Amino acid sequence: QVQLVESGGGLVQAGGSLRLSCAASGRTLSRNPMGWFRQAPGKEREFVAVISWSGGNTNYADSVKGRFTISRDNAKNTVYLQMNSLKPEDTAVYYCAAGPTTYSGSYLTSGLREYDYWGQGTQVTVSS
Repeated sequence: QVQLVESGGGLVQAGGSLRLSCAASGRTLSRNPMGWFRQAPGKEREFVAVISWSGGNTNYADSVKGRFTISRDNAKNTVYLQMNSLKPEDTAVYYCAAGPTTYSGSYLTSGLREYDYWGQGTQVTVSS
């Protein structure tokens, strides 16, 4: 059974930065795209960023493009989300998720239903 554990959340002032980590255990996810999603109070969970298993392809929600960077270290079975220039509207619980095992190293998906495994989430709060 795959387990995903997020860390790195916290309270930060607007304009600040945080780096989230997602460590996987149970089996290697080196052939799975990995995504970050977030859910603010009273809102649906939404896509933030995704990285292909090769690490060579990424995609971002328009709201975070240019401010957030997703990366991965397959040797460590870990995915990261570097968040810069944070805004109060970035406040949410952030979840990492593992997508389906794929042959293509460039496969990306932003669809929540395509993700098989989810972490418990880490809170990010941005004060104005």
